[in-house]
Amino acid sequence: DKRELGQKLAFISPTLDSTGLSKADIVLEAVVEDLEIKRRVLADTEQRIGERTVFATNTSSLPITDIAAGALHPERVVGLHFFNPVHRMPLVEIIAGQRSSPEAVATAHAFAIKLGKTPVIVKDGPGFLVNRILTFYLNEALQMLVEGVRMEALDEAMEKFGMPMGPFALLDQVGLDTAGHVASVLRAAFGERAGATVDVLETVIASERLGRKNGRGFYRYRNGKRRGTDDEIYNLVGVRDSRQVPAETLQERMVLAMINEAVLCLEEGVVAQPRDIDIAMVM
Repeated sequence: DKRELGQKLAFISPTLDSTGLSKADIVLEAVVEDLEIKRRVLADTEQRIGERTVFATNTSSLPITDIAAGALHPERVVGLHFFNPVHRMPLVEIIAGQRSSPEAVATAHAFAIKLGKTPVIVKDGPGFLVNRILTFYLNEALQMLVEGVRMEALDEAMEKFGMPMGPFALLDQVGLDTAGHVASVLRAAFGERAGATVDVLETVIASERLGRKNGRGFYRYRNGKRRGTDDEIYNLVGVRDSRQVPAETLQERMVLAMINEAVLCLEEGVVAQPRDIDIAMVM
């Protein structure tokens, strides 16, 4: 109601300068996914915050250790990765860099809980946990697209499996440029096994398709509403003939891609226990 809205807005103090940062317990940046820009923001912010203030970055794929390289106090730098749409998605990844202190991680964890979120602590690394696993899921979907499987068949298969949306609707929702950046980071880390995503996305992005944000992606949009698939996509990625594949086969390929990567994440210690992956992927 209006009263509750007014109470919540009273907690927000908009400003055009950084004078209030010195009293903050935690400062969160959400600038563009560019390593040098994030480093510059961190360097500038460190000059203005208190001696115990935690600097949290909302990066979706850049290693926290890389962002904190050169920081005056790398022990105060952590990752606090929210998922879109933020007001609906309860999950937050708390990422500890190589030099992040336990106190900084605990502060970020407590902050996420106060926001009503469900935090999962993950090890630093390309894509962290969720985006790493999702990239290989999307990679498999894009590979099947290249093999001639229709986009809507792949999306419908995963919706029937229980996903809130299929892989191509998800790519459009996230933004093809954002997804392409994450995929590029992962290909640099994991080589060609993460490569198909990047190649296909680069081709689609080059045709000025960014997803829902500009009305053109794997689907067409008008006034923010989906208006069907963009069949020109098949020509862009070199598909000439379509293939009919059972929904169960499509589901198996995409789900097993996630399971395989989840096992690797466990082996590498990205999370402490299997239930952390279950929580993260369900949330």
